[in-house]
Amino acid sequence: GVFYAAPAENAEPYVSVGDRVEQGKVLCIIEAMKLMSEIPAEESGVIAEICVTSGQVVEYGTELFRIRR
Repeated sequence: GVFYAAPAENAEPYVSVGDRVEQGKVLCIIEAMKLMSEIPAEESGVIAEICVTSGQVVEYGTELFRIRR
């Protein structure tokens, strides 16, 4: 699929490094076979790293974010 950091091309990204997120908050969108899927945070914490860039092709299991508890 394709990783998108924001809901639209000119929109602000869902999260940035240093942002505090709660479990369930949407972090990004993955487009696979023309289906757009919102990806929620699996746990609460602070975004320590965004491991991919918007528009990058990713595979199942690709690390997208690192969240520090």
